[in-house]
Amino acid sequence: MKDYKNNIISDKLSIRDALIRLNNLGSDLTLFVISDTAKLVGSLTDGDIRRALINNMEINESLLLCTNRNCQYLREKNITIEKIKDLEKKSIFVVPIVDENFLLIKITNIKETYSILPLDAIIMAGGRGERLRPFTDSVPKPLLKVGGIPIIERNVNRLKNYGINNMTIALKYLGNQIRDHFQDGSSNQINISYVEEKQALGTIGALKLVQNLAHEDLLVMNSDLLTNIDFEQMYLLYKESDADMIIASTSYEVNIPYAVLESENGIISSFREKPTYTYSSNAGIYMMKKNVIDIIPERDFYNATDLIEDMIKLGKKIIHFPILGYWLDIGKHEDFEKAQNDVERIKF
Repeated sequence: MKDYKNNIISDKLSIRDALIRLNNLGSDLTLFVISDTAKLVGSLTDGDIRRALINNMEINESLLLCTNRNCQYLREKNITIEKIKDLEKKSIFVVPIVDENFLLIKITNIKETYSILPLDAIIMAGGRGERLRPFTDSVPKPLLKVGGIPIIERNVNRLKNYGINNMTIALKYLGNQIRDHFQDGSSNQINISYVEEKQALGTIGALKLVQNLAHEDLLVMNSDLLTNIDFEQMYLLYKESDADMIIASTSYEVNIPYAVLESENGIISSFREKPTYTYSSNAGIYMMKKNVIDIIPERDFYNATDLIEDMIKLGKKIIHFPILGYWLDIGKHEDFEKAQNDVERIKF
């Protein structure tokens, strides 16, 4: 993904300076003007300058005289799918993202992402990976490579492709290797922070350790999944349903090798020969309201199943999102081998 730092220009410069910068940009012919405190002032294009010169403006005058102060932008904490779609309809793709004080956070090209979802992501990466030994004796399972790329990196990249740039990785076993691999994420134009379990906290207990969340909704997922799930469709269903949590689900079939009888009061009411039953199974990916964290106890071993059961007892609304694409939990050697074959033929 392109770095748009050259599209940023100071409001102290001249029209000539802006023309030189535009000339060097190539195809992305939009500048975003900022103040000396990094506040977004407006945008500036070749057309803006051309119109100013036609109106007898001098080339050495301030570029503020031809800056468009009504440019399109996105507020970091108020990004909606509807706003993204509206920009696309207007053929506006390179867009600044600002905070509540109009300070420029970044510039993004919405054509280069699947979406921009207002979510913080928490990736659970502390497991020992016992079933994948000896591979995991010296390497944490999330860093095992599938198609030459670590499993967790595939998930980080997919989250980034959906515009999710604030991520926290929960560490325990060989966590320093994961920390060294990603560092703060800045080389990949994302923000990565870490929490570390001093003791085993289960599959979701580490969520209680996460701080400084930027959004009111969270995406929590296991790090050892290979999937091409559509996060935007999952998010839309979650918001439209006004749910407290949405659980990604995958189909799981159980083949019964015998005839199955159903009876009532000893009288057979149905008879099925070797039936197959299909169940919706937890896929290890969740979206939830930030206040769900309040339910999780401090420093206790606590699984996602415990959280779901407690939410049901509290009357919280939980729905599920069936994954229609590919999903694989890489837990065993046969899963790891399958992932190596599947990654070559499935689009991720």
